[in-house]
Amino acid sequence: MAVPKRRTSRSKRNMRRANHDKVAAPTLVPCPNCGEPAVPHRACASCGHYKGRAVKPKTSSGE
Repeated sequence: MAVPKRRTSRSKRNMRRANHDKVAAPTLVPCPNCGEPAVPHRACASCGHYKGRAVKPKTSSGE
């Protein structure tokens, strides 16, 4: 049966475990209607359009 020759240090152990919790930045594409960055396959947060149609009422900022 295989047995480790040396104990794994806390640093090495934590570096190995840290790769499971990495968070990637969301992919953003320009909205074809208004040009603002939007998440693909979702309605645009600024204008409310998706696939050429208005699916959400336009959000008004400042009111």
